[in-house]
Amino acid sequence: MPRQAWIVLGGDLLSAIGSGLTLPFLVVYLHRVRGLDLELAGAALATIALAALVGNPIAGLLVDRFGSRKTLMIGLLVAATGTAGIAFVTAPWHAFVATATTGFGRAIIWPAQDSLLAVTVSSEQRSSVFAVRHATLNTGFGIGGLIAASVVDFDSTMSFQALYLLDAASSVLFVPLLLALRGIGARAAAEPGQGADAPRYRTVLRDPAFRRVLVLTVLLCLVGYGSFNAAFPAFATGPGGISAAALGIAFAVNTLAVSLLQLPVLRLAHGHRRTGAVMLVFSLWATTWVVTLLAGELNGTAAVALFAGAAAIFALGETFISPAVPPLVNDLAPDRLRGRYNALYTLAWTTGFILAPLIAGVALGAGRATAFFLGLIAACGVGALAAMRLRANIPAELDVVGGPARE
Repeated sequence: MPRQAWIVLGGDLLSAIGSGLTLPFLVVYLHRVRGLDLELAGAALATIALAALVGNPIAGLLVDRFGSRKTLMIGLLVAATGTAGIAFVTAPWHAFVATATTGFGRAIIWPAQDSLLAVTVSSEQRSSVFAVRHATLNTGFGIGGLIAASVVDFDSTMSFQALYLLDAASSVLFVPLLLALRGIGARAAAEPGQGADAPRYRTVLRDPAFRRVLVLTVLLCLVGYGSFNAAFPAFATGPGGISAAALGIAFAVNTLAVSLLQLPVLRLAHGHRRTGAVMLVFSLWATTWVVTLLAGELNGTAAVALFAGAAAIFALGETFISPAVPPLVNDLAPDRLRGRYNALYTLAWTTGFILAPLIAGVALGAGRATAFFLGLIAACGVGALAAMRLRANIPAELDVVGGPARE
């Protein structure tokens, strides 16, 4: 891939290490260190997602108006401001302002960075660049988590402040790297047009193939990432009976598996259908939830091993998304609407991340864990069928990971 792509990926790795420092700790930091009620701490965490509902569409407008590179720099600086603010929370309103600022900044970063990566490489390289990004992202989270585990101390406010300030610094240090990419990620050379030709979200939503991708993305997050982050830990440490330390092992297995498997999976998927890769994702995630249910019936080391196995299977499914879905979004997007396409794609992820914890919380709180996971398995089947139907609604040349289709 071109040097410009590696610069963006390097900056993303740096930023991911910073995020890994703080990712697991926000609620417990606000509650145990800053003394906020647990309900308020949870609401502050939810504020990040709510701010993203506003930030995602604005990001699309900014990318199409000013370019992805400048928009990404804005997002990084806004997120850094919010993250640094979390380090100095002394009252509930401080927490909400800081987390809203952080969420708004991150909501700008994701679509801007996807748009930037898409234009630093050729169309044939997009599957590769998004797959490598997924690997670097998980590697950064893992490195940051290991560093945080070695320094964090619930009896030391300064240890948490140091983590959040380092997280903010990792975002700020990404900016000089982007300054070296002049001319990359600028807005399209053509004028945006007037009247019916002017760029609008309405224009994007008239694309029937992209509408199907959006629905599929919400479903991917709902039955996948959202449930894995919300329902899996609650079930594993509740009805599943494993300890918090054992849960940490399962998540470490997940992160390590993604880092090790992403590039081999990219080579394996090369030349095959993107829609086929998405169908495989749903199949693997259905298997994840079957194994999770089985793990809940076991005790001791066997339960820990099976929960870790479920996390590894989930990781394998993750590795097929990055070379398939984000490149397809950017291949469908014309240059003048690229920001809006990526913004709506990110908004679909945000929607899934908001819905999944709500549904999981109601189901698990009512003692309906088995019914909930059986519902996820059924929804995975629906998702696989939806991916199959998408195949008939996109050009065959776009339904290929990284190159010509194999016979």
